[in-house]
Amino acid sequence: MAKARRTTHRSTAGKKLYAVRDASGRFKDIQTYERAHRADLAQTSKAETAAKGKNKKKTTAKKATRKTAAKKR
Repeated sequence: MAKARRTTHRSTAGKKLYAVRDASGRFKDIQTYERAHRADLAQTSKAETAAKGKNKKKTTAKKATRKTAAKKR
């Protein structure tokens, strides 16, 4: 599913706003840029989670070898 297209506006206080419209053109959601951007950064994409799963296997093997090497000293 594609992300909804956002249009930018300014509030009366001068803050940048993101507005999402529904199919009929009415506002569905209005958020400040700051809140919307923070929420975007908090979400991880499918590609990121898949890559994280692949890297997790490699890093656990590295950690195990480091621990055994430290104990041998």
